[in-house]
Amino acid sequence: MNLQQVKQRFGVIGNTPLLNRALEVAIQVAPTDISVLVTGESGTGKEIVPQVIHHLSSRKHGEYIAVNCGAIPEGTIDSELFGHEKGSFTGAHGSRQGYFEVADGGTIFLDEVAELPMQTQVRLLRVLETGEFIRVGSSKAIKTNVRVVAATNENMQRAINSGKFREDLFYRLSTVPITLPPLKNRLEDIHLLFRKFANDFADKYRMPAIRLTEDAVKLINQYSWPGNIRQLKNIVEQISVIETSRELSAAILNSYLPAEAEKVPSVVNESGADNFSERELMYKFLFDMKKDLTDLKKLVVELLSHSGEIPLNKDQTSMVNRFYQDVSQSTINQPRMLPPANNPDPDFTVGNQDFDFESHEEVEESLSLEDREKELIQKALDKHRGKRKYAASELGISERTLYRKIKEYNLID
Repeated sequence: MNLQQVKQRFGVIGNTPLLNRALEVAIQVAPTDISVLVTGESGTGKEIVPQVIHHLSSRKHGEYIAVNCGAIPEGTIDSELFGHEKGSFTGAHGSRQGYFEVADGGTIFLDEVAELPMQTQVRLLRVLETGEFIRVGSSKAIKTNVRVVAATNENMQRAINSGKFREDLFYRLSTVPITLPPLKNRLEDIHLLFRKFANDFADKYRMPAIRLTEDAVKLINQYSWPGNIRQLKNIVEQISVIETSRELSAAILNSYLPAEAEKVPSVVNESGADNFSERELMYKFLFDMKKDLTDLKKLVVELLSHSGEIPLNKDQTSMVNRFYQDVSQSTINQPRMLPPANNPDPDFTVGNQDFDFESHEEVEESLSLEDREKELIQKALDKHRGKRKYAASELGISERTLYRKIKEYNLID
C-alpha cells in the first residue's frame, strides 16, 4: 500500500513533507515487529500511526488495544496491563486477564507512556526484552507475543534526566522513532483541514458548510495553534453551530481564537552565559539591600535624636551602635558600598555624640558549643540572682547538673 492509499484509508489530510515522512516510516516498519515510539505535541494525531502500523502488519487479524496510560490510576495500572489473580488485592474477587494477555498475537498502543509509574516501567521492560510477564499476585510467568507502539507528547530526555522515566526502557521503546509535526509547521495543510472539518460538521448538523474569506485564511495560517489539529477541529465545530453566517471574515474568526501568550523576555543573555547573568542579578540585589539598610540606619538615628534637638543618652548611643553592628553583620560578605552622594562622610553626628559607623571592628561570633553553654548558664544565674533551682529549671537541666557545670566552667553564681 502506497502513501496516498494510506492517507485515503485512514483519513489523513495534508501533504507536508514532515507528515509524509512520518507516514512513510510507519509504512516501512509495519511488516516488522520493531517497537516504535511516536512523539509530537498534544493534538497532532499521534494515534493514527499505530493504527497504520497494525493494519499493514501480519498482526492485522489480531487484537489492537489502545491504552491511555495517563488515564489509569497508579494503583490499578499493573492489573490493567498484566492482569491479576483472585484475592491479590481488595476487590479482586476473581482472576483477570490483562491487556498483554488479551492482545497476544496483536498490537498494544501505549499512549502517554511517560505517565507510567516506575514500577510498571520495570514490568514493561521485562515484557519487551523477554516476552514474559507475571500477573499481580502470581508467581507464574506468562508468555506473550505482542507488538508495542508507544506515544508521548513529553520531552523524553528531560523526563529521563529528572528520573521520571527509565533510560533503558526509552531506548527499548524507541527502536524506530517517529515524530509528527505540529500544525504551525504544516501551513499548506491548515486550510485543507479547516474545509474537511467544516464539511464533516455540515453533514453532521445538516447545515451548509462554513467558508473563509481571504483575510480569514491568512489569519488561520498566521495563528500558532497550540492545541494543533484538535484545537482547529473544536473551533470549526463551535463556529459551525453558533454563527448564522456561513462566510467568515477575519474579524469573526479572530473572536473564536484564544489570545496567544505573550513571550516574556529572558533575563539570561543569549550568549549562553547563564551563570554570569545570574551573578549580575545577585550582586544587584545585594547592592540594593545594602542601600536599604543604610537608609534604615539613618531613619533610626533621626528618630532617636529628634533631628538633633534632644541629645542621646549613653544607653541610646549604645543601642544605635548595636543596631548598626547587627545590620553590618548580616551583610558581612557583600561588596563594600561607596558613601552616598548626598553624604560623602560615613561618620554621622547624632545629638552631641559622634558615631563612626564604617570604622567599627567586626567581631567574629564564636560557634563553640562549650562557649554557648557557658554563656547561657551564666545568663540564667544572673537572671535568677544565683538561685540554682530556678536557673536549672529554666535551662531544662537538673540542679545537680547545673552545680557540676558551674564547677567545670568556674562560673560565679
